[in-house]
Amino acid sequence: MIPQVFKEVIDLGDGREISIETGKLAKQAHGSVVVQSGKCMLLCTVVSNYEQKDLPFLPLTVDYREKFAAAGRYPGGFFKREARPSDGEVLTMRLVDRVLRPLFPKDYTAETQVMIQLMSHDDDVMPEAMAGLAASAAIQLSDLPFECAISEARVGRVNGEFIINPTRAQLAESDIDMMIGASADSVMMVEGEMEEISEEEMIEAIKFAHEAIKLQIEAQHRLADAFGRKEVREYEGAVENEDLAKKVHDMAYDKVYAVAKAGSSKQERTIAFATIKVEVKASFSEEELEEYGGLVSDYYRKAEKAAVRDLTVNEGLRLDGRKTNEVRDIWCEIDYLPSVHGSAIFTRGETQALATVTLGTSRDANKIDMPSYEGEENFYLHYNFPPFCTGEARPIRGTSRREVGHGNLAQRGLKGMVPDDCPYTVRVVSEVLESNGSSSMATVCAATMAMMDAGIKMIKPVSGIAMGLISDADSGKYAVLSDILGDEDHLGDMDFKVTGTADGITACQMDIKVKGLRYEVLVTALKQARDGRLHILEKLTDTIAAPREDVKPHSPKMVTRRVPNEFIGAMIGPGGKVIQELQKETGTTIVINEDPVTEEGIIEILGTDQEGIDKVLAKIDSVTFKPVKGSVYEVKVIKVLDFGVVVEYIDAPGNEVLLHISELAWERTTNVTDVLNMGDVLDVKYFGVDPKTRKEKVSRKALLPRPPREDKKDSPSPKKED
Repeated sequence: MIPQVFKEVIDLGDGREISIETGKLAKQAHGSVVVQSGKCMLLCTVVSNYEQKDLPFLPLTVDYREKFAAAGRYPGGFFKREARPSDGEVLTMRLVDRVLRPLFPKDYTAETQVMIQLMSHDDDVMPEAMAGLAASAAIQLSDLPFECAISEARVGRVNGEFIINPTRAQLAESDIDMMIGASADSVMMVEGEMEEISEEEMIEAIKFAHEAIKLQIEAQHRLADAFGRKEVREYEGAVENEDLAKKVHDMAYDKVYAVAKAGSSKQERTIAFATIKVEVKASFSEEELEEYGGLVSDYYRKAEKAAVRDLTVNEGLRLDGRKTNEVRDIWCEIDYLPSVHGSAIFTRGETQALATVTLGTSRDANKIDMPSYEGEENFYLHYNFPPFCTGEARPIRGTSRREVGHGNLAQRGLKGMVPDDCPYTVRVVSEVLESNGSSSMATVCAATMAMMDAGIKMIKPVSGIAMGLISDADSGKYAVLSDILGDEDHLGDMDFKVTGTADGITACQMDIKVKGLRYEVLVTALKQARDGRLHILEKLTDTIAAPREDVKPHSPKMVTRRVPNEFIGAMIGPGGKVIQELQKETGTTIVINEDPVTEEGIIEILGTDQEGIDKVLAKIDSVTFKPVKGSVYEVKVIKVLDFGVVVEYIDAPGNEVLLHISELAWERTTNVTDVLNMGDVLDVKYFGVDPKTRKEKVSRKALLPRPPREDKKDSPSPKKED
């Protein structure tokens, strides 16, 4: 018998609905829901062990997977089975994790796993927009300690109208693509890309999404009430010792404040803070440290955080001596690597990124093969964060989720400024060589210069900046920090990264840690970010004011030709023989695609040698050559026959036509060789297809002066014989 199912429906306001139900599937999980919109269905489960881990953080795993069966497809590759998550799946995991993690208690350390699976796909529904809703709904049905329900929504804008959870087709027409995560009271996460919108427009989009999120949260509450709320589990929380906390605070606070105010470098500051911590611990006996050592370290960290925050809020000073709106010293350099197609170094304080650009054909496009989306990216960016950039030594185990996320943010900030008619596939790689605050924004700046150095005709240069916020709830004071340090990222109430041109925002990523942040504060922060962004942009354009007029001499030149579909086979040849021999002969790379709309052949020629490219173009001209009726062409005799000669068009080698013996001259020709021989070059006139022979007709005699006709009346009559 099918168990009782509990279900709630959310009206999106335009005829679409989202339903959340529980009671039928995955009942051994601590919480499970099925979220559905159209034919798209997500199953989300949450399980948390009852044993606390001895860890200083919550071991939370958010896992999002798309099953190929959901779209009626097989996984690619030899093994027909889903394997490691795609970048798209990783990005969805990060979107959900960033909203959920702060809402668990600080001292809750039980291993927790949230699993979200796409079980059925709908082409008109983008599933990642419902992943946050599914995760929160499952948690609401469990006994996990969790502060409050949340949800996430995607917002687009088409023709000036905001849309919640737009379809992929609507998103293609939208000038905004943002994901917002929020509770009923507070916005907690924002990430997206835009077409140079203003700060005010961005705030409007966030407000619109927040109203829709409130409706989704209400539906979660109704579902949990109908299902029956579980009593929140008890767990062994952190031990607190107020006297010990006060003692550590009194010993450390003033010393930390003095070091923070000194405006030292990261290394000097780290050593000084470590020394203070050692001094604090030295004031306790071995027995006390054995019993309270962990608490002493925790309370020291809290004292350090309080001192640094107070310095910034009260005096407007920061750890490295800057004022709140100051950007660190910047130096830039382009064309640093001699062999690559484009390169640039961007250094801001103790953060440094080296970006490289590689130019390729459509064959080098980044192929995306997910159940929910198949496509190609002709511009993509990869971001690497090796351990040495922070002075650490640790194992490298593949690309981390953080690297995927930071690279995606930089890519989204830049891709709108790559022109649609860029003939290349462009791959940018950012190597972070030093990091102390926002290497992803350094990546945007380095990538902008590297692309301009490579000769990519960017529509406008893009810069990026990371901002922070420190607020005091008691006094109402707050400080917005431009170009945050790594330490400020950890101790602040909000960190947000904004990329854009001189005319507007192109991408953003925000994580808001303070509840009830006023929109006025957010507008202030965004406008301060604009000032910093423009300052950085000026540094970039001082280094390289405009893209190179052409690619570098050693970089491949790209030429694209369109040809009628009927000629593609001739260009490729039997078994690819023609195109392979042509590539070998000319030293070029030739890619032939078909335009799905016009069905024309698109031929891409990539090569460093112009002579080789010209040879390929000549071959295309030859293959696609069509003589025009009434035109005169220069030809060469390549074969002599009894009834004429075969000639080849000089401008289109390989294109042959028969010049019949009757078209050689006005006079009667008995022997072809009396007029033409092998190798002779001459002009002929093209008459099109002869309706009698149904073959192409050319003539030499049509270009020769016609001899005068003999007058029969004037000719003597023959004498009669006697």
